[in-house]
Amino acid sequence: MKKVDIIIANENHLHYAIEICEVISESAKVRGTGIAKRTPEYIQTKIQNRNAIIALSGDRFAGFCYIEVWGHEKYVAHSGLIVHPDFRHQGLAKKIKEFTFNHSLKKYPTAKVFGITTGLAVMKINSDLGYKPVTFSELTDDPKFWAGCKTCTNFDILTSKDHKMCLCTGMLYDPQQEEKKKEKWYNKKVLKRLKKIKQTMLVKNKQLLWKK
Repeated sequence: MKKVDIIIANENHLHYAIEICEVISESAKVRGTGIAKRTPEYIQTKIQNRNAIIALSGDRFAGFCYIEVWGHEKYVAHSGLIVHPDFRHQGLAKKIKEFTFNHSLKKYPTAKVFGITTGLAVMKINSDLGYKPVTFSELTDDPKFWAGCKTCTNFDILTSKDHKMCLCTGMLYDPQQEEKKKEKWYNKKVLKRLKKIKQTMLVKNKQLLWKK
């Protein structure tokens, strides 16, 4: 496997924007699935805002993903996940997604993380990260997000269903719900430990009584 570094993109990576858009477009054609198109200028904006993740092998472009913020930082979405054909089948997409996921949790700790996709591989990665399949009504209602679907070949389906469903699957990660699960798990662990200590103390007390 070729050595690949995954980093938060900055101004030094602006010149990759055209190649990123080309790879995204070609990938959509090969898969025959709908995908919202993005312009190089849009990609450059994400890079400048430190909301883009890029994978590089030396100075060669290997992969990319970016973060979109919606509803006054109540929601964030990971979009444009792509791996260059020369670097596919090496698990790079999952690594980029995980890096993007962790970066967004640090930058927007209270935001719900969501995505819509037709790709089974992306669904699997999302599921491994803790995303749950949800209806579109549980995602952001920001019209600007849904306007981004206009360049997708499946947009007519979305509009005919009043933005309630499409060929894409909606997936959501709620950090607050995950935190509650951790707290519940931690409380159970503490209670179990206390119960064990109490049982040990009772046994010792009984043994002392027998000796007397």
